[in-house]
Amino acid sequence: MRIALTGGSGKLGRTAVRVLREAGHDVTNFDVAGSRGPGFLQVDLKDYGQVVDALAGVRDGARQPGYDAIVHLGAIPAPGIRSDVATFENNILSTYHVFQAARTLGIRNIVYASSETVLGLPFDIDPPYLPIDEEYPGRPESTYSLVKHLEETMAKQFIRWDPQLKIIGLRFSNVMDPDDYAAFPGYDVDTSNRRWNAFGYIDARDGGQAILKAVESDLTGFEAFIIAAADTVSDRTNAELAAAEFPNVEIARELGEHDTMLSVDKARRLLGYDPQHSWRDHV
Repeated sequence: MRIALTGGSGKLGRTAVRVLREAGHDVTNFDVAGSRGPGFLQVDLKDYGQVVDALAGVRDGARQPGYDAIVHLGAIPAPGIRSDVATFENNILSTYHVFQAARTLGIRNIVYASSETVLGLPFDIDPPYLPIDEEYPGRPESTYSLVKHLEETMAKQFIRWDPQLKIIGLRFSNVMDPDDYAAFPGYDVDTSNRRWNAFGYIDARDGGQAILKAVESDLTGFEAFIIAAADTVSDRTNAELAAAEFPNVEIARELGEHDTMLSVDKARRLLGYDPQHSWRDHV
C-alpha cells in the first residue's frame, strides 16, 4: 500500500516507518520536523489545506498516485510538554483534519495513535479491575487524555457517517527504545514509581508491529486496542505489585507472574498482535 504516516520523525514514528517499509509498503512521512528528501513532506497538520493537499498527492502540479491508508501519529505526544490549551488545539485539530481529509478523498483505512491515558492514567484513582482492558468507559484525567477520548468519540461518528470506513485507535503504552531499558531496574526501588500506568510499557518495535497489523487488517468500523508489551516493567511479581499499589482493586483473572496488567488480549485476538520484545532481554 501507499501509506501516509504523520509524525514519522518521532520516537514511535521512526520505527513505524521502518517496519512498514520493511513489510513492502510505500510510506511517506508527513511531519513538521525532518530532512528534505524522498519519502518526506513537511506538513503542518493544524492547517487543513496542507493536510488535504498533501494527501491528494499533488506536487508542483503533478499528481502522484493516491494513498491507500493513513497512519496518524503526529501530535504533542504527552501531557505537560506544552500548555493545556496548546495541547488541546494542536491535537484535536490535527486529528480532525486527518479524518476529514481522508473522508473527502475517499481514503477508508485509518490507523491512529490513541493512548493508554484514556484508561484513567495516572491511576491516582484505582482502575476498576486488573488486568485493565478496553471494556470500561474512558476516564480522561488530563487535557492530553481528554483529547484522546474525544478523538475516539469523533472516530465513532465518522464511522456512523460511513460504515465502510475503518478507523483503528491504538492505545499505546509508554513507548520505549532499547536504549531506555538501562533505567528499568531502578523502578523496583519503590513500587509507586510506575503505579501511574500499572507498570506498563511498549517496545517501539512492537508498536510498529501493531501498526502494521492494524493497517493490514480487514476490520471495518471503529475499534480501540491497548498496545503494550507482554510483561511489566518490574522484576517484582504481579502479586507483590498489586498488593502494594492496588490492594482494593478486583483481580478479574489470573495476572501471571510478570504478565502485563494492560491486557493485550483483544489486540491478540482481532489483530494478531504478538509482542516480541522485552526489556528483560536487554538488561
